[in-house]
Amino acid sequence: MQRRHFLTLLVGSAIASQAGWPGIGHAQTSSGQQATTAGPMTWRNWSGSQSSNPRYRLAPRSVNELLDILTDPAHQHASIRPVGSGHSFSPLVPTNDVLVSLARLNGVLDHDDEQCRARIATGTLLGQLGQPLEAINQALFNMPDIDQQSLGGLLATATHGTGAELMSLSGYIEGLTLVTAQGDVLECSRDQNPDIFQAARVGLGSLGFVTDVTLQNRRPYRLKKTTEWLPLEDILNNADARVKAHRNYEFFYIPFSGMGFTSTHDITDEPVSETDAIDQNDGARDLQQARDYLSWSPRLRRLILGGYMRTLSTEVKVAPSWQNYTSPRNVRFNEMEYHLSRDNWKAALREVIDTIETLFPEVFFPIEVRFVKADDVWLSPFYQRDSVSIAVHRFFEEGHTPLFEAVEPILKRYGGRPHWGKLNTLTGADFEALYPKWQAFSEVREALDPNGRFLNPYLARLFNQPTSTG
Repeated sequence: MQRRHFLTLLVGSAIASQAGWPGIGHAQTSSGQQATTAGPMTWRNWSGSQSSNPRYRLAPRSVNELLDILTDPAHQHASIRPVGSGHSFSPLVPTNDVLVSLARLNGVLDHDDEQCRARIATGTLLGQLGQPLEAINQALFNMPDIDQQSLGGLLATATHGTGAELMSLSGYIEGLTLVTAQGDVLECSRDQNPDIFQAARVGLGSLGFVTDVTLQNRRPYRLKKTTEWLPLEDILNNADARVKAHRNYEFFYIPFSGMGFTSTHDITDEPVSETDAIDQNDGARDLQQARDYLSWSPRLRRLILGGYMRTLSTEVKVAPSWQNYTSPRNVRFNEMEYHLSRDNWKAALREVIDTIETLFPEVFFPIEVRFVKADDVWLSPFYQRDSVSIAVHRFFEEGHTPLFEAVEPILKRYGGRPHWGKLNTLTGADFEALYPKWQAFSEVREALDPNGRFLNPYLARLFNQPTSTG
């Protein structure tokens, strides 16, 4: 096993969120015009854990074509769901009626140099955004790590990167355009339709189609990324100091090893450094094989894995921010992630580790821990609370339910709020108890979509409302 491959595996498996799943947008946008497929063709998310057979799969090329879809008599009593890159593990997308991709609505539409803001179509993939923004002398404050995520999908679910003083991307939205169930096109900001604005910044695709957003950006910057292997106790004992010392800080614990690695990003003027190409599929298989060979003896597994990881050297990469934040991910998995208060996350993490290492010797994916600043977005898991995110993963070919059923009660007991795009078992009543603005959001949603056209069965249960199809 090559060192590079092994390290790649650990990094890739933990960070992973979603890699270039050939979603509906790609499949339907190659033939020009509004792509339409009549008849069921199974849609699946990136991990393959969610699926449906929509009667129509549509990819409008313009807002006018989107309006045509909404006013088409054939769709008047159908459930309509937006889809991004299919990276959500939770059942937000599946519908057997109408599935609509905004993949054709992409790119930077306009910008304000003085305020350093850009209006961007929400079908844009994260990996397509860095260079165009740099061309207009702008950059995002922070970025999630998977380059194939669509901007619309990640904003609708409050997807985040890491950094104690950095919000999820939804926190940087200063304006948005919403196309409603009635075919209205609403411009929303803190001053214009303010309640709809606050709801639509993380709207779960339940309010309508957010076709573009205006993001508050900053001037381009270069980041120095450092990856260092350390014993778990060192990581935990120094986490609070390190998260304050670095612009971006996260860490990963490798189950059954006693070791983990930290990843930091800091702004630098150092010259760009080159890194080797990484094959994450090879790395994942290496890690899986290590589990297969050693899971019969946790003691030996810890001895060998921990000893090996202590030999790994620190890695450094200097690059423009958008190149250092994001990368492709080819290692598939299913994931559960909860966001906890910064007061109690260490105790929760220790319980999660103990549960995994006591009951689940088959687990080999790292546990990922990130830090996110509070925001004021109604359905953001970070609403008015600085948070620490704890994520557990299972390889997509292996059952995730027993592990997640064991870990979720721990994270709930510590007051965790789940990531909207990741697996959880919470009900509408649970969310209402966790989110102070749940009722306000529900009222906005019902006013915009009284017949539940944008609800699928999962969302209808959360909001206690039937879908347009009953």
